[in-house]
Amino acid sequence: MRPKIELKKPMEIEKKSFSIIESRLQHITLPEAEYNILKRVIHTTADFDYVKNLTFSEDAVSVALKALENGADIVTDTNMAYAGIHKSALQILGGTVHCFMADTDVEKAAKERGVTRAMISMEKACTLQKELIFAIGNAPTALIRLTELIQEQKIQPKLIIGVPVGFVNVIEAKNMILESDTPYIVAKGNKGGSNVAAAICNALLYQLTTRS
Repeated sequence: MRPKIELKKPMEIEKKSFSIIESRLQHITLPEAEYNILKRVIHTTADFDYVKNLTFSEDAVSVALKALENGADIVTDTNMAYAGIHKSALQILGGTVHCFMADTDVEKAAKERGVTRAMISMEKACTLQKELIFAIGNAPTALIRLTELIQEQKIQPKLIIGVPVGFVNVIEAKNMILESDTPYIVAKGNKGGSNVAAAICNALLYQLTTRS
């Protein structure tokens, strides 16, 4: 006998999903802004491990929200994250999303220097004359180069979202961000991904553009 499936409209599905998530997070005590980010990451991944893994530096969310209100841009390391970030919400605030991974000059420089395009992308971001939030969901080398650029005083991000997924240099790269003085939201361990990076960005944006 087939189970009875109740078809719902998309908004009803999302509302029901968040209701289920909230019922399982009743024991969690977080500031509202951080709680909203955690909920959206779990909604995106269906993975409650982020309750333990998702880490916020002190005042990271408030600093990021202020930067977005001031029109900060977002730089990401994948076209998937770029596609997933709510660009119209960011545009309302005066910001733009950038992903330089497919740029011809980035590809050429990476090949000539024998490094990853993610590393060159971080260097190219230094040319942007705006406050910046970095959303890294795939490439640990982006976090490594970003840390170096900060140490070289070539860039000063308002927030680093460090959630690359994988097994090679991922934990080490995340630890570099965790040990830095730059505001961060980091998913400890091997989990993460471009979808998580986009979800965190959207959770921040929705708090400013929907006030829900």
